[in-house]
Amino acid sequence: MNQQLPVPNPDQDLEFAIRIEGLNKTYCGTRNSAPQHALKDVTLNIPRGSFFGLLGPNGAGKSTLINILAGLVIKTSGTARIWGYDLETDMRAARRAIGVVPQELNIDPYFTPYELLDLYAGLYGVAAKDRQTGEILEAVGLADKRDAYARTLSGGMRRRLLVAKALVHRPKILILDEPTAGVDVDLRRRLWEYVRELNAQGTTILLTTHYLKEAEELCDHIAIINHGRMITNKPTGALMKHLDSREICILVDRDVPSEPTQLAGYNLEIRGQRELVFSYAPSTINSGQILTAVQDCGLGIIDVTTREAELEDIFLSLTRASDDGHIDIPDDVANDVPPGGAG
Repeated sequence: MNQQLPVPNPDQDLEFAIRIEGLNKTYCGTRNSAPQHALKDVTLNIPRGSFFGLLGPNGAGKSTLINILAGLVIKTSGTARIWGYDLETDMRAARRAIGVVPQELNIDPYFTPYELLDLYAGLYGVAAKDRQTGEILEAVGLADKRDAYARTLSGGMRRRLLVAKALVHRPKILILDEPTAGVDVDLRRRLWEYVRELNAQGTTILLTTHYLKEAEELCDHIAIINHGRMITNKPTGALMKHLDSREICILVDRDVPSEPTQLAGYNLEIRGQRELVFSYAPSTINSGQILTAVQDCGLGIIDVTTREAELEDIFLSLTRASDDGHIDIPDDVANDVPPGGAG
């Protein structure tokens, strides 16, 4: 997927592609259920040109937030701007600035890919001479299927067609809602290659995913939402430093049936009698101290492996804290993206 992609043509010098302030959404209750407060005073700034990850457990409020941005759900209060356009007063301009790739495969089976993209381009008001239908199909690897009915496409091809649909009007912001849910490894790899190219050419990407390893590798900013509240929003590198935890596994040359007294002050787990696993905080202790302590026990070291904290560990730590109602997050993690975008 190395073909030339449609490049957004920014008409404003913006710092943030999306700006949300004090956003609330309450779904009305019924006779059998109370009103549901899906979003609670959400404030979120997404830097222009960023690859931004929006993470959260099921029911956290991600879909509600995206549907508000897409114009499918009406907010209860607060403000939201897309590419500088207010969602209420500049609704059409705001919607033209985004393309949304939904999780569901909602494609009309009786259109060909070419017909479908051409139709959507027309609905967005793209003049016939300005449409890039063929170029977009080439870019997503569907040029050879341009005249095949959508119902004959494989699941992976339909997923790519959804991406193509979202690009017909050359949006400045691309929203991907669980784009790799249920797809194979090869499609996932090719899809991310394509999206990375879009991002490199200036498109702002907003991604929701439950594949946290993907978010860690792809996103330069990550926000986490839970119970309708934004609990963190930071550059990925800064967020990864939050959890002061590391694990070191030491394979020794003899059985260790019980914890040696010399290691009593360390957080040690013995696995299989020869594998010593230490969990420690790098800010207060270093691996050299642990290795020395093991050698002082008269144990020979055969192999050493370490494991750094991953995004999954941080995600679970923060969401569990918010589940318990005791959100105790340092300011450098909880604060929103500072002025200047990337921070």
